[in-house]
Amino acid sequence: MATSPRVLAIVLAGGEGKRLMPLTSHRAKPAVPFGGIYRLVDFALSNLVNSGYLRIVVLTQYKSHSLDRHVSKTWRMSTLLGNYVAPVPAQQRVGKHWYLGSADAIFQCLNIIEDERPDIVVVVGADHVYRMDFSQMVDAHLESGAEFSVAAIRQPIELATEFGVIETTPEDPRRIAAFREKPSDPVPLADNPREVLASMGNYVATREALVEAVTADAANPDSKHDMGGDIVPWFVERGTAAVYDFKDNDVAGSTDRDRDYWRDVGTIDSFFEANKDLISVTPVFNVYNDRWPLYTGYTGLPPAKFVHGWHGRIGHAVNSIVSPGIYLHSWSSVSDSVLMDGVQVHRHAQIHRAILDKNVIVPERARIGIDPEHDRARGFTVTESGITVVPKGTVVSS
Repeated sequence: MATSPRVLAIVLAGGEGKRLMPLTSHRAKPAVPFGGIYRLVDFALSNLVNSGYLRIVVLTQYKSHSLDRHVSKTWRMSTLLGNYVAPVPAQQRVGKHWYLGSADAIFQCLNIIEDERPDIVVVVGADHVYRMDFSQMVDAHLESGAEFSVAAIRQPIELATEFGVIETTPEDPRRIAAFREKPSDPVPLADNPREVLASMGNYVATREALVEAVTADAANPDSKHDMGGDIVPWFVERGTAAVYDFKDNDVAGSTDRDRDYWRDVGTIDSFFEANKDLISVTPVFNVYNDRWPLYTGYTGLPPAKFVHGWHGRIGHAVNSIVSPGIYLHSWSSVSDSVLMDGVQVHRHAQIHRAILDKNVIVPERARIGIDPEHDRARGFTVTESGITVVPKGTVVSS
């Protein structure tokens, strides 16, 4: 293999995101807006591009129109150099069925791998918020001699039941001895009895081994055709699976506060909390790191402005990220909330601990997030922690 391997990146972006309803009522999970101007898929794509990997396919399926449009309009590479980011919808190449799982998605798109003929395939999810230099993981993979490597993040042992947990061999902490889904009796790390290694859903594989694995998986009628649940154990049984500890990843411009940041925003509560991570004086996750930039589409909208400063009409924002196209009219109040593009909040309206999807209109004196029972009566989702979610395009009744 050459010193610089030929790399193809595959972004798995077909997730339905049921736990993020109603934010996923009209769009795929990777297309959900985040942090004011981004889409969730932008984090995976930015990481790959910043890592130097410029040949990328995005496998889409569920309600993919807005996702396909965003990728096509935003992520354009130099065709002169043969680089591309291409959305690839489910094509039913191997039968009259859609993707049966993440491993089946790759199997159904083996023609792409055969056309590109990479040395290494990097496979990443499209719905996590983080920064990662994948070139460092590829280097570690090549050094290990493994066929398949799994990126893992250290998590408190009490959270093991929420993740796929990796156990390593005593003689080599890079080798995976076992992979267990959401174990109730997790084995702690040798160097820290309070932590486990949880899979991040990011993988590096040699081309031949990945093709062999997903082909064998497709022929197994008992498989769920999942990368984590089926492909990782397949390589573990062969003794050719390695783990890459995320703590070893050094991203340019990271600080001690946001290094190793990774969030699975698969629920409304985790999505809400991850948005809040962006807004402290020293953010838990710093979107302003220009040495590892986060790319997204240019909206063409003007910058935010705050007008009026007399007779109680004071426009101001504290602990906030101001999204484009949002209107907060005089005497309205918004606190501890996430508002997406195009939201209009009219005079004297009050919003607290709520997520308002794109183009929601809140009429004068309406209240959201103040009375959970009233919110539920209007058909809004209210989580157990008290976060109210208003679906896209809703005209709120008073």
